[in-house]
Amino acid sequence: MDISTRLPAGRPLLVLLCLLLALGLQAQRTVTGQVSDALSSETLIGATVKVKDGTTGTVTDIDGNYSITLPEGEQTLLFSSIGYGTQEIEVGDQSVINVEMSSDIESLSEVVVVGYGTQRKSDVTGAIGVVGSEELLRAPVTNAIQGLQGKVAGVNVFLNSGSPTGSPRVLIRGLGTINSSSAPLYVVDGVVMEDIQFLNPNDIKSIEVLKDASATAIYGSRGANGVILVTSRRGPNAEGITVGYDGYVSVGTLRKKMDLLNAEEWLEVVRTGMENTPKYRPGTEPVFTTDDPNLFDENGNPLYDTDWQEEATRTAISHSHQLSIQQRTGNSSYGVFLNYTATQGIMLNNYLDRLYGKVAYEGNPKDWLTFGFNVLANVTKENSFEEGGGGQSPRRTMIEMPPIFPVRFPDGTYSNSQMISDAYNLEAMANPVHVLETQDRLAKRTQLFGNAYLVFHLADGLDLRTQFGFDKQDRLFQNYSPPDLVNISSPLGSASQDLNRFTYWQQENYLSYNKQFGPHSINAVAGLSWQQRQADGFGIGVQGFADDFFRFNRLQAASQPGAPSSFYDDWTMNSYFLRGGYSFNDRYLLTVTGRIDGSSRFGENNKYGVFPSVGVGWVVSNEDFLANNPVISALKLRSSYGVTGNTEIAAYQSLATLSSGTTLLNGQRVTNTVINRLGNPDLQWEKTQQFDVGFNLALFNYRVNLEMDYYYKLTTDLLLGRPIPQSTGFGSILDNIGEVSNRGVEVLLNTQNVTGPTFNWSSTLNFSYNKNRIEKLGENDEDIFPGPYWVSGSQTILRVGESLSSFWGYRRLGTWGTDEVEEASEVGAVPGEAKRSEEQTIIGKGLPNWNGSFINNFSYGNFDLTVDLQFVLGVDIMQQYYHSTEDRSGIANGLRTILTEGWTPENQNTMVQEIRNQAYAGQNSQVDDHWIVDGSYLRGNAFTLGYNLPGLSADRFGLGSLRVYVSAQNLFVATSDEFQGLDPEATSWGGNQWGQNIFFFQYPRPRTFTLGLNVKF
Repeated sequence: MDISTRLPAGRPLLVLLCLLLALGLQAQRTVTGQVSDALSSETLIGATVKVKDGTTGTVTDIDGNYSITLPEGEQTLLFSSIGYGTQEIEVGDQSVINVEMSSDIESLSEVVVVGYGTQRKSDVTGAIGVVGSEELLRAPVTNAIQGLQGKVAGVNVFLNSGSPTGSPRVLIRGLGTINSSSAPLYVVDGVVMEDIQFLNPNDIKSIEVLKDASATAIYGSRGANGVILVTSRRGPNAEGITVGYDGYVSVGTLRKKMDLLNAEEWLEVVRTGMENTPKYRPGTEPVFTTDDPNLFDENGNPLYDTDWQEEATRTAISHSHQLSIQQRTGNSSYGVFLNYTATQGIMLNNYLDRLYGKVAYEGNPKDWLTFGFNVLANVTKENSFEEGGGGQSPRRTMIEMPPIFPVRFPDGTYSNSQMISDAYNLEAMANPVHVLETQDRLAKRTQLFGNAYLVFHLADGLDLRTQFGFDKQDRLFQNYSPPDLVNISSPLGSASQDLNRFTYWQQENYLSYNKQFGPHSINAVAGLSWQQRQADGFGIGVQGFADDFFRFNRLQAASQPGAPSSFYDDWTMNSYFLRGGYSFNDRYLLTVTGRIDGSSRFGENNKYGVFPSVGVGWVVSNEDFLANNPVISALKLRSSYGVTGNTEIAAYQSLATLSSGTTLLNGQRVTNTVINRLGNPDLQWEKTQQFDVGFNLALFNYRVNLEMDYYYKLTTDLLLGRPIPQSTGFGSILDNIGEVSNRGVEVLLNTQNVTGPTFNWSSTLNFSYNKNRIEKLGENDEDIFPGPYWVSGSQTILRVGESLSSFWGYRRLGTWGTDEVEEASEVGAVPGEAKRSEEQTIIGKGLPNWNGSFINNFSYGNFDLTVDLQFVLGVDIMQQYYHSTEDRSGIANGLRTILTEGWTPENQNTMVQEIRNQAYAGQNSQVDDHWIVDGSYLRGNAFTLGYNLPGLSADRFGLGSLRVYVSAQNLFVATSDEFQGLDPEATSWGGNQWGQNIFFFQYPRPRTFTLGLNVKF
């Protein structure tokens, strides 16, 4: 029966509402009370009182009093305040609840992961940045390095590409080497990992970044570039079993296009260039026509106007799925984690698929023994994208392919720039869609990684840990390029297969001692380590294919087989390390660290090196004169000094080595062997001395938290080629002869702007400044030109007193005018050409002075919002693409500035040269500061809106928690007006040490929209 039939006629709804209101009033009750400090008994203003698993809440008033109304079904209140431990109190029949809150001992005693163990955060004297999983994954990321960007002051993360297969670059506190690797040391669960680019970010619990010598010296000869410690997820902390799912689907789109000529504009440039040809090549008068019937109609109008940036890119659909099962029972716990991620790049046919699985276990079979292991398998498959050099790759041809050509002609044939009968003499190129759809650049990686350990609890506070870790990777690269790709693999086609394998293992044993005796606290570690890495590989490349049937799957089908190649190398290390931390009365701190490393990679006379450090700290806020200070909640001063090394050079660099090959002798191919390098038995580590001074400050009951550091790093014994007499048969020998310094300031400011029962707002501002300077280059401090080499030679210079990665080129003083005919002729120029300085000079630099982020987190009820802005200041970009898109024209497409800003007799006050047809009139193109623009930018890195299902609602569905979120990444980028590229953070020189912010076209970084779900059962 409908309830309305039992109510007075005409008033059923009104009566029903009154009944429901009465029931609601009966179900609610009010609890009042006062919140105070347990130690001082002073009342706490602004403490939060909230119903557990609900949205109802309040804050205490000026006298510490509160009043909260809660439904009868709600039995638990949460009391929290910044700097104090959260209390959970069952209400029961109580109507008055007074709460005394204690200082957040857990927070004050919070431990951070350091080398070979943990330390209380309050006892740490080194500079360490911490990023938790929640912060790392606040927006979906495909790799851990991407999630680290902008999260730690002093850490520069250059993503450099929008490709999921691109190679990011990480610099900690500046660049301090020339010929060694600048990458930090990655340590995952205590085991060194080659790199973490393909590590599953969903499996990460936290990342600690060790920056100063006090923190990194425990890693000795491998710590000069900083250390990134990754702690992965394992079993749960609480009893029971937890099943979780984390997934998302994302859509990536092209954020920006370069401003190029359309078909009509490009034809105007070609025509104008031909008309101007006699000025540059007297007697040469090309005739401009539009007669090709495949490209022009009967009136000479172009049939096609192709937007190649649009055609070569796509809407990229990516998705990720993570399943986790974690359980703790009695004395053991385990975790099982499975992940599948399929990431599409926005360039056609570019993708990365990852299948990842991990098992972690830890148990205490005996009171005196803990046993555990952690093993993961990671398989990735990708169709990668060529991002280095200046060849005819799609990142270039989607800009330079003339728009008058279609992707395919009506008969289905792919176009290329040679398919025109008019005498344009275009640069030979395959269209980018043709390359992307028919070329294979497959990479398959299989990684097995893990460790196993035993911990013997020898006495109270004294443990002996023995552990074995390994990292084994197989990498197969399979490439195929068809015979019809003009200026790439035409006319033969090419294929290759390369298999590279390496195995790394480490075995370590160390004692750890943690004990407190009254006011004295000791944290000590001492141990030894053995490490070895072995690598080998082989490969072969072939040419000559009749068709595309076999591709790289049957190399013997090629008509021109290449010579096979192979390699093998290994290195070993033996190390002894210790760290002693002492704290007196939780006020005065001392940390002493040392490591002795012996490496096979260095000279016979310098196999071992010693790397010590010392750190001191003073917890000023624990002194009596700051006790109960209403403003300063915590203050710690700290300083450190130490020496670390850089051992990351190729094996056998200290030895005289041989190279072998074949040569023709008397008409016969014979083998030959020659000495290709002199040995140096004195070769040793590059050493970095680092001084750091900083403080940690908390104000206004921990509402404002500030960390600040000043550091000075001096790297000596840089590995450089020292010139030697030509009579030796060699030009140089690798030696330790250079010095580089880095000095800077790091600031991390965290503020709790608004704290309340329903609305909260917190902000994190981190920024850093770094000044890089070359101090010494050999005995005579000669300039060195390290490359990358391209137009005008080396694009960078190493010069004492200047920054590493300094750009080298001419000054562009304008363009020659019609009133400067004689002056122009003296340098072989005519009016309309670029006017440049006589000598080359430093014209910019590719490493930023300032970088940082400003992240705001908001929550309202069950909603949360994150706004992540990132910025870079004080850096330059070398737009190498100006060479072929502005300084020359006619043979390929180019920037619209050729037409709108190019020199004419009526427009002579311009930096853009006169239109000329390169095929007939040559070109005037050299690296100058017209190519250099301000590289500063502000990026809308991530905007994430999430909704958390309330606890009672989640319980109703049998869920522990559920969160749904939407995210927009790379939403906008604000740059200087002069920047013409797709993204200001890039390189087209791969892993070249000096290629940062130098690019000859680039892979565009997409704007990405994501829908995600996190759920636990």
